[in-house]
Amino acid sequence: MLAAPGLEFPRYFTLAGVDPFDEIEWDVRAAVIGNEQGKVLFEQRDVEVPKFWSQQATNIVVSKYFRGQMGSPDRERSVRQLIGRVVDTITNWARDQKYFAGEDALQSFSAELKHLLVYQKAAFNSPVWFNCGFEKAPQCSACFINSVQDTMDSILTLARTEGMLFKFGSGTGTNLSGIRSAQEFLAGGGTASGPVSFMKGYDAFAGVIKSGGKTRRAAKMVILNADHPDIMEFIRSKEVEEKKAWALIDSGYDGGFNVPGGDYDSVFYQNANHSVRVTDEFMEALEKGEKWTTKSIIGGQPVTTLPAQEILDAMAQATHVCGDHGVQYDSTINKWHTCKNTDRIYASNPCSEYMFLDDTACNLASLNLKNFLTEDGRFDKAAFSHAVDVTITAMEIIVNNASYPTPRIEANSHAYRPLGLGYANLGALLMSWGVPYDSDQGRAIAAAATALMCGQAYATSARIAAQTGPFSGYPQNQKPMLEVIDMHKDAVDDIDASLVPEGLVAEANEAWGRA
Repeated sequence: MLAAPGLEFPRYFTLAGVDPFDEIEWDVRAAVIGNEQGKVLFEQRDVEVPKFWSQQATNIVVSKYFRGQMGSPDRERSVRQLIGRVVDTITNWARDQKYFAGEDALQSFSAELKHLLVYQKAAFNSPVWFNCGFEKAPQCSACFINSVQDTMDSILTLARTEGMLFKFGSGTGTNLSGIRSAQEFLAGGGTASGPVSFMKGYDAFAGVIKSGGKTRRAAKMVILNADHPDIMEFIRSKEVEEKKAWALIDSGYDGGFNVPGGDYDSVFYQNANHSVRVTDEFMEALEKGEKWTTKSIIGGQPVTTLPAQEILDAMAQATHVCGDHGVQYDSTINKWHTCKNTDRIYASNPCSEYMFLDDTACNLASLNLKNFLTEDGRFDKAAFSHAVDVTITAMEIIVNNASYPTPRIEANSHAYRPLGLGYANLGALLMSWGVPYDSDQGRAIAAAATALMCGQAYATSARIAAQTGPFSGYPQNQKPMLEVIDMHKDAVDDIDASLVPEGLVAEANEAWGRA
């Protein structure tokens, strides 16, 4: 329950008494997806979509997000139903929580959100579309970070947690550095299996559990610190399996990535991204040509010492062969950590845009930059900022009403309330202005748009906090939170305002001033 008087919410895109669905022209068409050989993989006819939606958008939404068994009366047949069930669910949650100052403010918010979604100006992450409006307490977050400890119970619990997350359409990342290495001893005698061995089990579950009950693959990230004794085995793990896949292709196996029984279906580690976590100390050892020492998980004793360059060379070789590993810069990540007084950041979600505490969840949404251009090609800063207000507010409402796979993730999600707002279509925006993607001007525009979006999101969060009180983890982390906000403000000053649309940097500065 929120504190009175609740949020006021002005309209920007909509008019009172006018349903955004009634403002647009609708079309009835077929959603059909085929493969390279012309075989139909999905087909649903007579679906209703906005007339201005592309066929590609139609195919994706109908095949991935419409709920109900094909051919049954319960099957969704219109984008009105899809967007309606999501918006109505969030609106009803807000009403039950007395989130807004009154029914007028609530209906304003609801209409503005519906407008953003139907006009393709904003979109939630997939679990919202999969689950919202069907489950009593739907899983709504796309991104999870899970912890694991050096016990068999914890190692097996992680497998179950990941499986449930994949089932409902989410992705998960875990730093496995807490698991003792294959070079360390067990209390009862013998040596430990090591994290790379357990990765085979996690990988297998990810391969068989389809995300959201659909044909989308599970999303998974595994991370190992550069000072873990098994780091070289970890780095080379995917490279070794990739070369096995090449041998299978040469033997006549199908080389398609998603082919059951094909070559990539027959080797390990194909269902996760791998990343190595490096510190400033590791990078300094590289610069100085020094050696690097790995340390045992139990006791922190030196295990192996080798040139830091050898580790980097192995990473480069593996990446050249199979595209992994990624690199995560631990020192920089934790420098920008808003809640570092609670704990460090150890891991990320599979795509690595979500970096936060272990055992937390983040629901995501994206804004379509291209759809905030005016008819004469200008970027509508006010419309974009208002869209941030609407979307962040909706995501905040979701937090308390969603379900989470473990009590610890639920408690942390309520205590810290992570929200992940991003944007899409930057490349199309730059192309429409004739700006090269790889240019100082392109990077400056991206920086300014990001600064405005992030600053406005923080400002909206502050406005909500004025009504509800801050998140419960804030008092412990007030100092690092404000320090990071100041770092963001300083970063805005580094953007060359002469390279971006007029007023964009100033608008970003104003947003951060309200944060």
